[in-house]
Amino acid sequence: MFAGMDAERAHEIGFGAIRAAEKTGASRLLRAAFQPDKKLRTQAMGMTFPSPFGLAAGFDKAGIGTSALAELGFGHIEVGTITGQEQPGNPQPRLFRLPPDRALINRMGFNNHGAQRIAPRLAHTRKILTRRFGQHRPILGVNIGKTKTVALDDAVEDYLMSTKLLARHADYLVVNVSSPNTPGLRQLQAIASLSPLLDAVSKTADSMTGRHVPLAVKIAPDLVDDDVVAVADMVTELGLDAVIATNTTISRDGLSTAASDVESMGEGGLSGAPLADRSLAVLELLARHLEHASIISVGGVTTGEDVVQRLEAGATLVQGYTAFLYEGPFWAGRINATLEQR
Repeated sequence: MFAGMDAERAHEIGFGAIRAAEKTGASRLLRAAFQPDKKLRTQAMGMTFPSPFGLAAGFDKAGIGTSALAELGFGHIEVGTITGQEQPGNPQPRLFRLPPDRALINRMGFNNHGAQRIAPRLAHTRKILTRRFGQHRPILGVNIGKTKTVALDDAVEDYLMSTKLLARHADYLVVNVSSPNTPGLRQLQAIASLSPLLDAVSKTADSMTGRHVPLAVKIAPDLVDDDVVAVADMVTELGLDAVIATNTTISRDGLSTAASDVESMGEGGLSGAPLADRSLAVLELLARHLEHASIISVGGVTTGEDVVQRLEAGATLVQGYTAFLYEGPFWAGRINATLEQR
């Protein structure tokens, strides 16, 4: 019924329905139906995840419906991307469907309410999840990025602002340096910039919380293989907990959607099924070079068989997002059912 509607508006309506189900109590039925079987529990980053399959950052950018999403069977939910300062993101329209490719193009631009407003929501969400699910609740990830108006030279302090406000409420933190929609952001993937950033975030998170906050870095699929290996070496050197591979791509190769339609959508990151091959290749490359860190594979994941493939290729956890918009609210439950059969 959303076929002719603006994609961002359709997302808001769908997400609103999920949140409404929680408010009316109907989501309790979903929780009973889709809570992952205990045999799917997965150890990663020093924590127990109810299922290896989770929801990637981007769906709940502001932490407004995380507890509702948890009722759908996800083993973890990653909130964000959250920036140090509140920002509206890029002008609309900024989200586009490519149905023939089961894909999306987005140039959202980290639209979110900012770390200070979102922090108390996350604190409340953790309490709700613990009350509803107990010891084996879904894991709460928090993805942080750079505020658009902050210069690259000041990026570390901007990330640290978010870290100081959000780390205490996160089961794990993610440093996002790989979105194509914040000008200059991907320059931070260069090892000379990335290593001191990650080191600073890690030390600040641990000092602010009095515990070790697992830290992951999210990388782009457009890195050449040598750069992926360099990231793996840096992750090992710094003792980071995980790599998330991969973010959206700026490539438009191999699409079935008419080239003129794709061109009319403009710039942005491409996600969904067309990303599967490169995402899998980056996963396999990381798996050959990482020593101890977990790999969270994301990009082009649609079915339970896709999740199994990623796990067999070396992923510890798997995330999805784009297929959720095509598959509907029972998607995670179907994937968990496949995993349980395996």
